[in-house]
Amino acid sequence: PQKKPAATPKEEPAQEPAPAPAAEEPPAPEHPPAAEQPPAPAPVPTPEGTPAPGEGVPAPPAEPQAPAPEPKPEKPKAEPPSSPSSLAVEEVSENSVTLTWKAPEKTGRSGLDGYVVEICKDGSTDWTAANEEPFLSTRYTIQDLKSGDKIHVRVKAVSASGASVPATLEQPVLIREILQLPRIRMPRHLRQTYVRRVGDAVNMMIPFQGKPKPEVIWTKGEQPLDTSRINIRNTEKDTIFYIRQAQRSDSGKYELTVRINGAEDKATLDIRVIEPPGSPQNLKLVDVWGFNVALEWTPPVDNGNSEIKGYVVQKSDKRSGKWFTALERCTRTSCTISDLIIGNTYTFRVFAENACGLSEKAAVTSGVAHIEKTKTAYQPEKIPQRDMMEPPKFTQPLTDRTTTRGYSTHLFCCVRGFPQPKIIWMKNQMEIREDPKYIAMIEQGVCSLEIRKPSPFDGGIYTCKAVNPLGEASVDCKLDVKGKT
Repeated sequence: PQKKPAATPKEEPAQEPAPAPAAEEPPAPEHPPAAEQPPAPAPVPTPEGTPAPGEGVPAPPAEPQAPAPEPKPEKPKAEPPSSPSSLAVEEVSENSVTLTWKAPEKTGRSGLDGYVVEICKDGSTDWTAANEEPFLSTRYTIQDLKSGDKIHVRVKAVSASGASVPATLEQPVLIREILQLPRIRMPRHLRQTYVRRVGDAVNMMIPFQGKPKPEVIWTKGEQPLDTSRINIRNTEKDTIFYIRQAQRSDSGKYELTVRINGAEDKATLDIRVIEPPGSPQNLKLVDVWGFNVALEWTPPVDNGNSEIKGYVVQKSDKRSGKWFTALERCTRTSCTISDLIIGNTYTFRVFAENACGLSEKAAVTSGVAHIEKTKTAYQPEKIPQRDMMEPPKFTQPLTDRTTTRGYSTHLFCCVRGFPQPKIIWMKNQMEIREDPKYIAMIEQGVCSLEIRKPSPFDGGIYTCKAVNPLGEASVDCKLDVKGKT
């Protein structure tokens, strides 16, 4: 019976601290007790509240649950950054060396604090830091070195998680005066193939830079140059390559190396010495028909060390004996020469051409091409009497015609004259020559022109022209070709 009234007074003080979270959060950092300093009797009910199991039990299990997840993120340790890359020597002087490198690929969660440069004399194992504190630049100059020393150099990337694996130069650096690394400054016109003719002088100056005076090495096919033919003169700033009279054998690739204390720069020079090609081979007169001649040949055996650009074809008639160019640049090894004069006899020749020019000699046809006269040609020796001569005259003119597309048609007219006139058919004032669409005939003074399967394009003004030594005459007509209905 006494426990019941005792419980009531204990509940009252328990209700007072209940709104304040101090009773449930004792492990928190000393802020709750500082906030609850005015209520001094607060610590008195806390021990009395312990026998109340219903209220005190949920608080303790909450405390171990809170710190449980905290140690889990602490287990994985932060990894140090990866090592710097592309460590190289930029410049060397008599008491310093300048290095460059690239940042590491991985810097870690904590980020990069900087780099530490370390040096070690050749033959020793004692590495010492060249800089007192890490720095973030990827370029550093090590000062106060002794001229003539050989030193090994390495660079580490440093972060809060530790230092990376060092990046180390493969070879020790000799401390001496290299004020400028070697570099070849090849002129633009020498970056492409340098072309010269046989007998020309080859004179090239190639500048370079580097201090002190670099070592200059010329080779051709990894072999030293023939100094009896090639003269090399070197200065501190350039090298001169000179050949008095170039020959075909001087063609090739030349390698230039400029070297200072193991550091070097290389360049390649491509020289081609050319000359005119040889003459074409096996020139043949393949065919002669009408006003045309067909020719064939083969390329020259020697192209003069330069690609054949084309061929020049020339003709010469027997009467004048002079050569005239018929085709200026024929890219094939065959051609057709047209518009030759009837009654003339022709000879042909072919030159080959490359970048150096035409071949010195030409291939000449062994045979000749005779352009035969037609049967209607005037033959004065067959004229018995001069008083019989008569200029051409048409006794029956041409008449306008209309025909249907695809159906052959004929044009007729009659002419007389002595000697027998030469008949020339024209369409729209253009002479008709050896076209299979047209068949022209003359018999007993009757002139006919057959137009085979005409199309609307074949319509127009047709003219028949008769010519002999005494004069000429002509008649014309209109041909209309209609489509099929």
